[in-house]
Amino acid sequence: MTGNAVFHFSNTSILSVVGLEAPITVTSDEIDDQLTATYERLGMRPGALQTLAGIEERRWWPEGISFADAAADAGRKALAEAGIDPAAVGLLIDTSVCRDHLEPSAAVDVHEQLGLSSSCLNFDLANACLGFMNGMHLAGTLIDAGQVDYALIVDGEGSRGPQEATIARLQDPSTTKDDVLANFATLTLGSASAAMVLGRTSDHPEGHRFVGGVSRADTTHKGLCVGDLNQMTTDSRGLLEAAVVLAKDVWAGSQETFDWADLNAYVIHQVSKIHTAAMAEVAGIDQTRIPTIFEQFGNIGPASIPFTLAQESANLAAGDRIACMGIGSGINAMVIEIEW
Repeated sequence: MTGNAVFHFSNTSILSVVGLEAPITVTSDEIDDQLTATYERLGMRPGALQTLAGIEERRWWPEGISFADAAADAGRKALAEAGIDPAAVGLLIDTSVCRDHLEPSAAVDVHEQLGLSSSCLNFDLANACLGFMNGMHLAGTLIDAGQVDYALIVDGEGSRGPQEATIARLQDPSTTKDDVLANFATLTLGSASAAMVLGRTSDHPEGHRFVGGVSRADTTHKGLCVGDLNQMTTDSRGLLEAAVVLAKDVWAGSQETFDWADLNAYVIHQVSKIHTAAMAEVAGIDQTRIPTIFEQFGNIGPASIPFTLAQESANLAAGDRIACMGIGSGINAMVIEIEW
């Protein structure tokens, strides 16, 4: 593989970023308890969700809360925190992996719930766990080009349905050890929503400047993680190995343009304890500068980067430099820089 997609922004800032927790806590012990008979029959030990992945618990949304509802709630809060009138939003992007139907887009639901204007461009953008960062890239491009004044990116993810279905399948007496391993990643997922408002730096000097970033793809690995709302099968080891290689390439290639060797914080996509350690080693990052949420929230997909950034924001000061590092199955990788 050669080359990086490199992009820079001159007049785009983040005005707010929020993350909303789903209210129902489901522990890894509770999931293991439901699979006790399967583990015993297959000679497997419970506890891997905690010992290997480092995930102690995750969240579920209550019945009746749609993915678009969760995304809209985050968007409403982000607009309020930014002090931006919904009527001023010129671009709405919903980057959720989870969706209740193929059409219409989830964005139209969020658009209607937030009362955005008829001139607000709105659509879904899906790219596995990298979608939110792709949305930031696109929003920054349109803001810098002068086509929109404000952009709102939202994401609502829910793991309840896939996990309930997966647990039921794994309880079947015909389940094999390979089935358990192939569905392990599904049990690491979590539920949350997130949103971000971006606008012009020249209009909002108090904002956090979106500096730019780099991206790279290796789509030969498109079959390592394939899923829908009923089932997700993952070659966890193969996906991690491929992600490490791609992350190493995008990180090394970025050094010609960006200096990310000693930043204040590194906000990476939250997958697991093993993934976090691997990404830190690839980039030569001090792991104490990587804030983590996977222990309590699991892998919340594309909401992970903004959710973690929102959680970490209280620890950031004006002028701090942050790199956000994302990997999406398929696979795609991106690193962006924000000056707080």
